[in-house]
Amino acid sequence: MTNIVILVGNLGADPQSRTTTGGTDVATFSLGTSRVKRDSEGKTFKDESGFTAKDTEWHRVTCFNGLGRVIAQHAVKGMLVSVRGRLHNTKWTDGEGVERYGYEIIADDVQFLNRPRQSDAPDQGELDADEPF
Repeated sequence: MTNIVILVGNLGADPQSRTTTGGTDVATFSLGTSRVKRDSEGKTFKDESGFTAKDTEWHRVTCFNGLGRVIAQHAVKGMLVSVRGRLHNTKWTDGEGVERYGYEIIADDVQFLNRPRQSDAPDQGELDADEPF
């Protein structure tokens, strides 16, 4: 059996990074993916302005160690990225004692599909066009 997820979408916010007490670097971010909205007959749904409407889904992505450090350093809100990883279900108890369940993507690879605009990435300096992320 194989558990592989491939998503392409935009970061919904700048990544959050932390280091565990054991020294593991962790970066998390939300990834928005969109698909065309369809009506009850399966036809593409148009909004009142005539534009194709889309449904957006949000995915929680977690990156560890070297990948986590690269994401924390270079990724910013709005960037288009490709994520390859695995689906992981989590269970936790919230502050009110209620058991909660959720899913996240544990990333094995993240590819930057565009560069941040300079106004979106202050103080990161100019990136060389030939430099890989």
